[in-house]
Amino acid sequence: MHPPVPSRPTPPPAPAGHALLLATVLGAARRRALRDGDRQVDTAHLLHALVESDPETRAAFDGEQRVARVLGYLVQRSIGYGLRWQRSGEGGGAPLPLPAVRAGDGTRRRTSRWSPAAAAALEEALRRAAARGEEQPSGLDLLAGLAADPGSRAGEVLRHARIDPPALGARAMALAAGEGLPPGSLPGDAER
Repeated sequence: MHPPVPSRPTPPPAPAGHALLLATVLGAARRRALRDGDRQVDTAHLLHALVESDPETRAAFDGEQRVARVLGYLVQRSIGYGLRWQRSGEGGGAPLPLPAVRAGDGTRRRTSRWSPAAAAALEEALRRAAARGEEQPSGLDLLAGLAADPGSRAGEVLRHARIDPPALGARAMALAAGEGLPPGSLPGDAER
C-alpha cells in the first residue's frame, strides 16, 4: 500500500476582474441588439447589459428604486413599448468598429456593428482606465463613458428615469477612484 498523498488545498477561484466583466457586458449587449432586431449595438444595449451584470454599477445609482426605474425603461424598450428605436441607428453615420479591447490572451481584437455613441463610450471608458494605469475599464468606467453623452440613447433612458447623466458619471468616477459618497448624493430624483 502506498502512503497517502498529502492533499493540497484547492486555491480559491480568481476574481472575475475587469476583462471578464467587459467581455460579459459586450457579449450581452450584442445578444440584446440581435434579439431586439436592431441593426447596431447602441448605448442603451450597453447600459442594460452593464446594469444587469455589475453590482458596482448598480451601487452607483444610489438606490434600488433608481436601478428599477432604469431597468424598467430598458425592458420596455426591449419588448417594444416606451422608448422606440428599433431599426434606426443611434447617432449619425454608419456603425463603427468597436475600439480595440484586449482578449483573454492579451491580444487586441475588434468587433463591428456598434453605434458611434457606443464606440465613443467604450473609448472613453478605456481612456479613464488608462489614466488610472489599468489595462481594462471597470463597469464604473463604462458607466461614466455612457453618462458622458447625455444625448445618447443611454442618456435618454437615464433622463426618463429622472437621473442626471453628468451627475451619475461624476458619481461613477468618484466610486472608481475609491471615494465613498454619502447616500442621496445623486441629484435628479425629483418626483414628476
